[in-house]
Amino acid sequence: MARSWTPSSWRDMPIRQVPDYPDMAALAAMEQKLGRFPPLVFAGECERLKAELGRAGEGRAFVLQGGDCAESFSQFRTDDIRDTFRVLLQMAVVLTFGATVPVVKLGRMAGQFAKPRSSDVEKQGDVTLPSYRGDIINGAEFTEAARTPDPQRMEFAYLQSASTLNLLRAFSTGGYADLHQVHRWNLDFVGRSPLTAQYEGLAQRIDETLNFMAACGMNSENAPQIRETAFYTSHESLLLPYEQALTRLSSTHIGKHYACSAHFLWIGDRTRQPDGAHVEFLRGVANPIGMKVGPTMDAGELVALCKLLNPGNEMGRFTLISRMGAGKVAEKLPPLVRAVRDAGCNVVWLCDPMHGNTTTQAGYKTRSFDAILDEVRGFFDVHAAEGTVAGGVHVEMTGADVTECVGGAHRLTAANLSENYATFCDPRLNAEQSLELSFRIAEELKARRVTTERPARAAE
Repeated sequence: MARSWTPSSWRDMPIRQVPDYPDMAALAAMEQKLGRFPPLVFAGECERLKAELGRAGEGRAFVLQGGDCAESFSQFRTDDIRDTFRVLLQMAVVLTFGATVPVVKLGRMAGQFAKPRSSDVEKQGDVTLPSYRGDIINGAEFTEAARTPDPQRMEFAYLQSASTLNLLRAFSTGGYADLHQVHRWNLDFVGRSPLTAQYEGLAQRIDETLNFMAACGMNSENAPQIRETAFYTSHESLLLPYEQALTRLSSTHIGKHYACSAHFLWIGDRTRQPDGAHVEFLRGVANPIGMKVGPTMDAGELVALCKLLNPGNEMGRFTLISRMGAGKVAEKLPPLVRAVRDAGCNVVWLCDPMHGNTTTQAGYKTRSFDAILDEVRGFFDVHAAEGTVAGGVHVEMTGADVTECVGGAHRLTAANLSENYATFCDPRLNAEQSLELSFRIAEELKARRVTTERPARAAE
């Protein structure tokens, strides 16, 4: 018999990746304060996202989830938010043409402040301090004052998330997301890319489509679908005191609690224990939720987690985010996909090609563009072979011109990493690499669609 759930029932479960707050009274006071703040997102928005994700799980949409590895307080600037949003829009337009279905745009933004760590402490010389766990918990500077977990940071994270959401909503509906504008940005990218000839065909087809729509009378003035877009936020549900404080009982969806810190929350590969606090919290909220699935995942445990976290087997409720590594995806992913399929579990499968492909070069953590693309292709191969749906991709990226990942059309090498290595945690694709990845994925999707369509037409 399923155990009862409340927003606080996670507190009775074993928990991992939890900061050691020295002042528990201050923590409790901050939780009470946040509990009185307005929600950042709303139940109706979460339900709309769930429906869109459901279509992706059926192959009638494609998910693009992207954004920072970890947001920071010090890098909170309008231009940075705008530039990342802009690149996600550009990627989505290209992917729409490759997949020939709508693209669900899901940002790792407005709340991605906490990061799991492989060790609770960090040692430099003779000094040992708590590990940096993200700006919502402590500071990155290697000092005792900065590394001490501080509940006051939760309020700052809330306020920064609210400001970011305000900007994103304005960009989404105020004309900045106009398809004609986004297409012009893509043409600029194509013109300066070393792979211009490879991308010109797709860019030209998009241009022809927009011209055809205009000739039919569909333009920015009379078609909101051209001028506006739906954009949703997401982050890892790691700091549970913050998540509980922002959980609300819906007045319009009777009996349902929503985690109102973001539209979509996910469980990391380190906190997916069936009897753990993070699984306990997310099993009870009504948001669409996700879970990272790494190479150590057992097929039986995965099926059990699917049933625990999505007991109603609702399509769009539960997303599995595969993160295997380019060298392991062909071996490790098929048994998991097969087990979920055979158990009849309704899920959306996404590919995270970033976290399994991290290496160290010239003293910097980095990721290879080629390995990222190889894992995406391997992910598509597995789903094609198993007769399941490859629902989308989940990438760490930025709109800035950083040098954190090697490879791509501009051939960044380990020698380039020091030029603008700006991440606080993991390496991100820059704007050019992100757009290149979307063009490559679009070509892959188009080629696979043509391959599957030809036999069907021959049979007719």
